[in-house]
Amino acid sequence: MADVLDKTGARTDEAAGVITGARERIDALDDRIIGLVQERMAVSAVIQEARITSGGRRVNLSREMEVLGHYRDALGKPGTALAMTLLELCRGRV
Repeated sequence: MADVLDKTGARTDEAAGVITGARERIDALDDRIIGLVQERMAVSAVIQEARITSGGRRVNLSREMEVLGHYRDALGKPGTALAMTLLELCRGRV
């Protein structure tokens, strides 16, 4: 159990068990988040293609501002940074 204690930074077996279980949950959540981001990227590509095909621009800046505001309102200032990263992933380089 000493290896688990070293790996978790816990000082007791009980705490190490809690940390290990919580980390497994975080890993599962991260996998779901990555899957959702990939799904968002695919949906965004459909929207961009429809816009371009109709003669419009690939990026709609007013919509991006809505997304930024939504994340900021829900998560505070760090939400804005997260939204910017999502927008960059979904639209590619502009």
